[in-house]
This record gives sequence, C-alpha cells and structure tokens, in this order.
Amino acid sequence: MKLIIKKQLFLQSTLIAILATILDLYSKNMVFFYLFNHQDYQYLQYPKAEIVSFFNLVYVSNSGISFGMFDKASNAREIFALLQGGIAFGLIFWLWNSQKKHISYALALIIGGAFGNVIDRILNGGVTDFLDFHIGIYHWPAFNLADSLIFIGVLILVYDEFLLKKK
Repeated sequence: MKLIIKKQLFLQSTLIAILATILDLYSKNMVFFYLFNHQDYQYLQYPKAEIVSFFNLVYVSNSGISFGMFDKASNAREIFALLQGGIAFGLIFWLWNSQKKHISYALALIIGGAFGNVIDRILNGGVTDFLDFHIGIYHWPAFNLADSLIFIGVLILVYDEFLLKKK
C-alpha cells in the first residue's frame, strides 16, 4: 500500500513539474511576442513595457547564471545546460524517495523551473528574464517564472528543514 501512495505522489509531483515547465516556457514566449510586436524596440537596448510604477516587462537574455555571472564564458550554454539538467535529474531521484507531500511538491516546482530554464537555454542560447521590479532607478535583477518557482520550492524546503523539524 505504501508503494502505491509513493507512486501516486511521484506521479502528481511529476505532473506539477511538467506543468511548471510548460507555464514557464509559455510565459517567456508570450512576453517575447508582446514586447517585440507591440512597440518600436529597435532603438532600445532592452525592450520593455511599463506595467505599473514599480514593475516592467523587459526582455533580457542571460547566457550566464544568476545575475548574469559567467555570461562571457566559452561554451556557457552547454556547460550550464548540463549542470542545470544534472541537478534537476538528481532532484528527480530525491523526489522518487520523498514521502512528504509538501517536500514532493517543492521538489516538483524546483525541477519544473530548472527544466524550463534548461530548455530555454538550449533553444535560445540563454535564459530569458522578463520580470523587472524597481523602486525609482534601483532595479532588482530581472528574473522569470522558472526562477520564481525554484525560489518558492527552496523556501518550502528551508521551512521544512528549519521550522517543521524543530516541532
């Protein structure tokens, strides 16, 4: 009976990861389509659309890792795609062995986000970032839905490790 529940949880989590990957890739394509078809972008370094006073949609291709680090490295696309993909496959092994629903769902969000960024990197040479939050002239580095899903998944894992285990 326990194996059946484990397989069901793994299947549910796998579906969440697949949905997360699809939503990430879809959101990147929709923002790309919107920005490049609804404004005169050829004079801008980074196409953008102001949504509210503290939030823009932008188009930034990041060939490196977080915050653009190592974006000039040779073979960056291949190296980072292999690294991200390897980590995601390692997380699938962890997911298979997970017996807690919230841990499995957190891993699914991380895996889905990682695969969204890996596919984007392979297809487009870099990861597309488009969410730009700012206060005045001070901007947080642009990020995407996959980054947000990974962050939420990690927060759940940290919450489990440091707060739930103390109870």
